[in-house]
Formats: sequence, structure tokens, C-alpha cells
Amino acid sequence: MKKVISVMALVFCALSINAQILRTEELEDYAKEKYGEKWVDAAENLGSQLKLDKNNALTFTQVIESPGKTKDQLYVLLNYWFSATFNDANSVIQLNDKELGSIIAQGFMSGIAQHAGGMNAYSVNIKPIIKCDIKDNKIRVTYTVPFYSVVRHVGGGWVGAIGDSVPSRSDENWVLDECFPFSTKKDSHKKTSSKALIMSYAYSNVVMDKIEECVKNGLVGNEDDNW
Repeated sequence: MKKVISVMALVFCALSINAQILRTEELEDYAKEKYGEKWVDAAENLGSQLKLDKNNALTFTQVIESPGKTKDQLYVLLNYWFSATFNDANSVIQLNDKELGSIIAQGFMSGIAQHAGGMNAYSVNIKPIIKCDIKDNKIRVTYTVPFYSVVRHVGGGWVGAIGDSVPSRSDENWVLDECFPFSTKKDSHKKTSSKALIMSYAYSNVVMDKIEECVKNGLVGNEDDNW
């Protein structure tokens, strides 16, 4: 039984892995401060204000004004930010086209929600697509979560622990239109789906704020010509 408990502990250690923008526990603190700790109530309230896009993904768009900065200047700043932010095996820049004025990256945030049930344990990750379209004096940021990327540990729940079984890993994607609060059907992972939505939305806010800070004030604050 000790072996199984140790495996379960390792599953949820993923919550402490650093993300490039902020750590999972920092995001959770931010989400709780903004939306409260009752994940289902918060998701139900937020879900009434949100609609999935035509691909049943969660998409947010924001235009950020940056008066006085050319397309080339904004591209350099954003390229700097994306290169510093998406630089590990889980996060990757998918498109970087200066002439087109577009940068696309896939991020990664691990363990945004988790649940240990009777038979199985779950850890939910997200892989948001972040796209920046660049023009003189402004950029458009599009943030999309196409699905929840879930690691299911079969036999990793409390029943498995009692039976002293060794969990096996299964990777799966939970499509958002089948998750609470977007689905009218009963969601057997309602609380987990609720927290995943709130954390995904909170992460979008953080990403937008970080990009806005970068284009307005620079990534490290010394990107001007005074050197």
C-alpha cells in the first residue's frame, strides 16, 4: 500500500512544477482571490457569460494599444517575450513570421485541477494556443484552450490504494462542450471541470496582462535606445 500511496503522491507533485509565466499554486491563489474557492459556483456564473467558439474551444481576444511603436518594434518586443516564455519541452513557438506580423505559441500549464476518486486519479493540464497579430501601434492577442489534457491514473484512487494495486497511466483529452458548465448532460467530473475552467480563464487574464506589460514597458525595462 505504501508503494501505491507514493505513486499517488508523485501524481500530484506535478502541481508544484514551475510554469514559465507563473507556478500552478500562484495561479490558484490568483483564481481564488478573483473568483472565490467554490469552483462549481464560480464556473456556473462564468459559464453563463462565456460561449465556446465554432470549434468548441474556449477563446478570448484582446486588442492592446501601444501608441508610438512600429510593427517592427512590437515584433522585437514580442519575439523577446515569447522566446523567454516558451522555451521548454512542453511549450513551443509554432510560428514566428516577422513579415506577416504573427507569432503563435503553444503553452503548457500543469495540474490546474485534480481529483482522486474511488478507482482513478486525475490531473488536468492545459495547452493554450497564444497568437499575436502585430500592426503599427497595436497588437491583437488570441488565447485558445481547445480541450483539457488529462492524465488518468487507472487504479490510482482510494479503492486502488486499499487493494495495493499499481496505477497505470492513460492520457486523454476532455472536450469542453462535454464538460461543465457547457454541457447539458451530467458531468461525472463536475468539480474538476469547474476548477479547470476557472484556472484556464485566470491563466488567460495573466497571459494578457504579461503581454500588455511587455509591449508597453518592455520585458526587462531596458529595451529603449538609451544605452
